[in-house]
Amino acid sequence: MKIVIINYGAGNIQSIMFAIERLGFTAILSNDWKEIKAADKVIFPGVGEASSAMKMLIDSGLDVLIPTLKQPVLGICLGMQLMCNKSEEGNTAGLEIFDVDVVKFTPKVKVPQMGWNQIYNLKSNLFKGIAEKEYMYLVHSFYAPNCPDAIATTNYEVEYASALKKNNFYGTQFHPEKSGDVGEQILANFLQL
Repeated sequence: MKIVIINYGAGNIQSIMFAIERLGFTAILSNDWKEIKAADKVIFPGVGEASSAMKMLIDSGLDVLIPTLKQPVLGICLGMQLMCNKSEEGNTAGLEIFDVDVVKFTPKVKVPQMGWNQIYNLKSNLFKGIAEKEYMYLVHSFYAPNCPDAIATTNYEVEYASALKKNNFYGTQFHPEKSGDVGEQILANFLQL
């Protein structure tokens, strides 16, 4: 299986690569269109600030490529947020894959939300064998509100979409690669899609 992690300068790439290796696979890092299009599975990571990450995607043309991909694609954290319509962070236009706008938590709660929180209302084969209310690791100040594309929910100030799915595109606000055995099971499920 050919697994490509999109390398555009805003990823938490090493921890994802190690998690995939622990599952018995090898991933390659690439921003090459041909390699990405030829992959069986594509992982779109992201750490950092939305507008600068989107600028890096635009500069490499990946903003045009990613929405056209036909194989399973998994956006993680900022990667998922960039797949939404837009983000309040830096007033950033997104890739418009998921029909939801990313907004910021209010000052009523500590931001970023950092640490472990539960996921529930689990839908899709991404969560095959995963129990309701498992704990996942999250670090974020912005979130996607609940919407029709939501396949998992988390509560922090409000209930929000901690995972999204539309056609072949999946996104997790949490970091499966940093969420222990349960997170690695979710990655393994993604690789079996």
